[in-house]
Amino acid sequence: MKFNIDKLSVVQLQWLVWTCVIFMVFFTTLSEDRLSQALVYTVLNTGFYAAIIYGNISFLYPRFYEKGKKAKYVGYAAAYIILLALGRGFTAMYIYNHFFAKEPASLNFSIVLAFLASATLDFILSLIFRIALAYFKLKRQSEEMMLQKSKAELNLLKSQVQPHFLFNTLNNIYYEAYTEAPRTAGLIEKLSEIMRYLVDESPKEQVPLSAEINFIENYMALERIRVRYGVDISFEKRLTSDIMLPPMLLMTFVENIFKHGIDKLSDRNEIGIRLYEQDHYLIFETSNRKVDTADQLHGFGLKNLRDRLDLLYGTDYELSCKDDGIKYSAYLKIPVT
Repeated sequence: MKFNIDKLSVVQLQWLVWTCVIFMVFFTTLSEDRLSQALVYTVLNTGFYAAIIYGNISFLYPRFYEKGKKAKYVGYAAAYIILLALGRGFTAMYIYNHFFAKEPASLNFSIVLAFLASATLDFILSLIFRIALAYFKLKRQSEEMMLQKSKAELNLLKSQVQPHFLFNTLNNIYYEAYTEAPRTAGLIEKLSEIMRYLVDESPKEQVPLSAEINFIENYMALERIRVRYGVDISFEKRLTSDIMLPPMLLMTFVENIFKHGIDKLSDRNEIGIRLYEQDHYLIFETSNRKVDTADQLHGFGLKNLRDRLDLLYGTDYELSCKDDGIKYSAYLKIPVT
């Protein structure tokens, strides 16, 4: 069976790297010490390398350097290197004196200096390690986005059964119905706009926010007619420009409300929607009265949305859903491009 490194996940790649490191450290140590001593120092040294690398890339670098606190990053990094180097030195000397030495040895300046140099080198290597992890993660995300896009395009092609014929037919029905039933004609027009958006706009990487809003409003207008006593919808928009965003990001929340948060036999269906810009982010909030039999917090729609947001924005977004017993609420915050 052919081994393909490109098929490994980021976590699997890390395990592969550390497995190689363990074997290298073990056989290097074995050449100088007996088997039991080599095993002990392999565990000690590998643990030390891991503490240096992950302490930097998982805590120090994101907590200080990425937030612009470069002076603190340098200071804490230096203290961390010294602390680990001394810890490694004293631990190694303690193990040696109590288990392997024929005569006790002391920790001298040259040994401490060697451990300090090793820790500094490992710290520098941790930055390279971080770059490599970021590269593989970005590569995986790019591949997943391409796969997702290909699947979406395939599904779209399967659903496009002579779409222009359908649009023309809907337009003809609209004109026929306009004189006799204007309300029905208006609903046909909204349906036509929804289908045109799905066919023409949704395959694009970016669409105007105004087109997305129009799609949502048309969708809600059509869903309203399915509810006997109607729905009270408040849609607040505070926007300074017609920004671009990936299509169908906002739709999941609205669809979720009409699927799980509407009681068709009640006259107390209320939906609150807010869409606004704040500090270079677009924020979309929804709320609706809780229906006893519904579970809006879980489902494939929200899971797929979170997966898509991970691919599009990494960690630069916020998504949360809450159930306070009376209302369901959802919150989405994405960067404005």
